[in-house]
Amino acid sequence: MTAGSRRAVRGATCVAILLACTLMAGPSPLGLGEGQLAPGPRGAVDPAGLGLTLREPDPLATAPEPLATRLALGPQGRDVRLSGELTDGAAERLARLLDDHGSVERIHLTSEGGLVEEGAAIGALIARHGLVTYVPDYCVSACTLAFVRGRERLVLAEARLGFHAPYEIGPFGVEIAADSAPERAAYLAAGVEADFVDAALKVRPDDLMIPETTTLVRAGVATGIVGADRFPDSTLDGVDGPDGARSVLLRSFPLLRPVEAQAPWIVDRIAGHYRALYGEGASEAEAGDSLRRLASRTVLAGLSRAEPEALVALGTYLAQAMDKAAAGQPGACAAIGAEGNLFLARRVLGEGGDAGARSIMTRALAGTAPIASGRNEAGPRGQALPPAAACGDLRRAYDAALGLPLQAAAEALRGLVFGTAPPPALEATAHP
Repeated sequence: MTAGSRRAVRGATCVAILLACTLMAGPSPLGLGEGQLAPGPRGAVDPAGLGLTLREPDPLATAPEPLATRLALGPQGRDVRLSGELTDGAAERLARLLDDHGSVERIHLTSEGGLVEEGAAIGALIARHGLVTYVPDYCVSACTLAFVRGRERLVLAEARLGFHAPYEIGPFGVEIAADSAPERAAYLAAGVEADFVDAALKVRPDDLMIPETTTLVRAGVATGIVGADRFPDSTLDGVDGPDGARSVLLRSFPLLRPVEAQAPWIVDRIAGHYRALYGEGASEAEAGDSLRRLASRTVLAGLSRAEPEALVALGTYLAQAMDKAAAGQPGACAAIGAEGNLFLARRVLGEGGDAGARSIMTRALAGTAPIASGRNEAGPRGQALPPAAACGDLRRAYDAALGLPLQAAAEALRGLVFGTAPPPALEATAHP
């Protein structure tokens, strides 16, 4: 990660363990699919009783070679996306980018840390340009030195910031504890509470303290928690091309895997739509909603000619999700009923809905013809959804359909979910 006497807050080694085991395998990007924050690889402790979580990494894990920090200008030139480890020259490259683009207002930080000097220098640039700092996913170690210099310091509720003491690389690659006075001064100057700073800098370099976002605000690390509709989506920051987007999509939507097995080009087209939304600057919430509808339509195309038993299982599953959503999320209830949105239904039902959704997919696709490429007449983005008031009427319609004999129930549900009789050939689409 570094050489000689350059100071670092552990980046690559820590993140090879921590992010792979805790963050990267945790919540799905965009809150799209079924991922949940995984517990740390070891037990959690709470230094100083501040509600802080310390995750201890696995000493058997190995560190990858660091790649150069990735910097990219976001849509309309208002955002800079920074991702990856903070390596030599990152601050100099950021300075050139900011000098060339005076309209930049925010910097999105998704980094495992790295060199302290680079984190501090990036922080100085952020302060000089009056930028807002934003963490949509994770900002660990030296990255936090940059984050706290923002004019505003904003995080998503699910974001993770990680803290620990700095170290130096001595002779023969030996890690030596470093004087943390510069880091202490930087955090305190940014308005972070002294008790929090003391707790963070007591953490060994091979450990990591990950506070809850509410704790970050109380301690003055962050100034606010924002929703996923606030800023342009950052879920593909640092992801390379179509293959990277496809990988993220399948991790977020495991229910697309059976579709991929039959028709991989359809998943490629959805991934292309994902990249287009990202490039246009759609918010994470907007991109998530659009992709959920598009993925759901693709799955429904595979269900449209399913056997009656599978259709009744689908209708029962959707009705259960509508019941759960009706009280607090009437809009979601109406969308589930009107669109047959299996992904939204699974999201409402939570982890308890996983087995049911996967069972429906397995049963439905087992006996269908191969999925063919086709085109929906209306795209998922900007589509008008039924009013929340429609929830009750839709739910009663599902009850009426499910109360019929099997064949009649299947036909009634086909009309409710697909809005039409089954097509002569099974089609699916990923056209936006």
